[in-house]
Amino acid sequence: MTTTSPLTAEQLSATTLLRFATAGSVDDGKSTLVGRLLHDSKSVLSDQLEAVERASLGRGQEAPDLALLTDGLRAEREQGITIDVAYRYFATARRRFILADTPGHVQYTRNMVTGASTAELAVVLVDARNGVVEQTRRHAAVAALLRVPHVVLAVNKMDLVEYAEPVFAAIAEEFTAYAASLGVPEITAIPISALAGDNVVEPSANMDWYGGPTVLEHLETVPVSHDLTGCPARFPVQYVIRPQTAEHPDYRGYAGQIASGLLRVGEPVTVLPSGRTTTISGIDALGRSVHTAWAPQSVTVLLADDLDVSRGDLIAPSGSVPPLTQDVRATVCHLHERPLRIGDRVLLKHATRTVKAIVKALPYRIDLSHGLAHENDPAALEVNDIGAVQLRTAEPLPIDAYAVTRLTGSFLLIDPADGTTLTAGMAGEAFAEPAQAAGGPADDEGWDF
Repeated sequence: MTTTSPLTAEQLSATTLLRFATAGSVDDGKSTLVGRLLHDSKSVLSDQLEAVERASLGRGQEAPDLALLTDGLRAEREQGITIDVAYRYFATARRRFILADTPGHVQYTRNMVTGASTAELAVVLVDARNGVVEQTRRHAAVAALLRVPHVVLAVNKMDLVEYAEPVFAAIAEEFTAYAASLGVPEITAIPISALAGDNVVEPSANMDWYGGPTVLEHLETVPVSHDLTGCPARFPVQYVIRPQTAEHPDYRGYAGQIASGLLRVGEPVTVLPSGRTTTISGIDALGRSVHTAWAPQSVTVLLADDLDVSRGDLIAPSGSVPPLTQDVRATVCHLHERPLRIGDRVLLKHATRTVKAIVKALPYRIDLSHGLAHENDPAALEVNDIGAVQLRTAEPLPIDAYAVTRLTGSFLLIDPADGTTLTAGMAGEAFAEPAQAAGGPADDEGWDF
């Protein structure tokens, strides 16, 4: 990051937060790794450790089972597996962290997608005795689809293979070649023993042949490459503020969270989907006026002209306006037991806007057990399936490509009958003619667009 900008100090405090996710097959030791990371970095409260010690003794274990620090659900503790995504927050002197410990079972692929969707780094564990297995390839594929910029291969249980360098080297070579073929930009392999603590926080005395960083050292020093301030500015309007008081009779502000980029007073902007243009006349943040604001700050934006702006509209710099389209093509992960089929009528929630949509096509389903191989024209997407959808919306939406910015490039599909979340989507490039700002449904019910 540059040090010449007047925003450097505040931006630096924001970008020292690293979001990362752990993934791996069942019994590869994900929760143990997370527990070891928390324990050895002095991020566990004494009462938490005492509770883990009591639970471990109750299970007949002499030493504390550090996996219990993350397996919070009763079913997880009883079965000894991770079911849900467990989020943990901790910090060192060098960086703050939000980690997501995700399940390893195939039927919980949707949980891994949830945990990795906001991650800037993914730690994929491999049991040194088993090497790269189908779930390893599945998790690498999910990381590639979600465009996670950094992947760490943690070859765990090295103590059970006598800390043999050739075992680690073979696994690292196989995984690196596979992940690189999927388009993962950066892969770092680290040999560890989460149970014994080798190369997790402290360097291992048992692997003097390894000269790279420990897991924590890498987490503390990896560059946070997905800098939201470097993306095009996007401001979804969440709420219109009009106090209409004697003190502020003409105040009209638009409140929300900046999804990406920077906003500056005096900057020409366009309001979508109307397409009307104006300039930013003021920005209020934390009760004071500022000249510049950046993602992910929550602010109130004031505009120079009295435009019709409401919740769900998007404010963007006039020089980098996202395309308006009613035809959305996306990669999706289906989250619900109810299948997604062609012709389904859904609600599409994009940022702060929700519109009606129809599933027009299911071009393919991805077979994650074989890289990113496509199964063309599936009858439906079942729970945990990842595939492609083509949607037609009732109203034009300003959707970015997910590769450009995650927040305004993603969306949810919702059941209009009961509000259940069905599918999470990652938009591709707009592929149809740009939609007109004035558009709408062709029938009275609003479902034939």
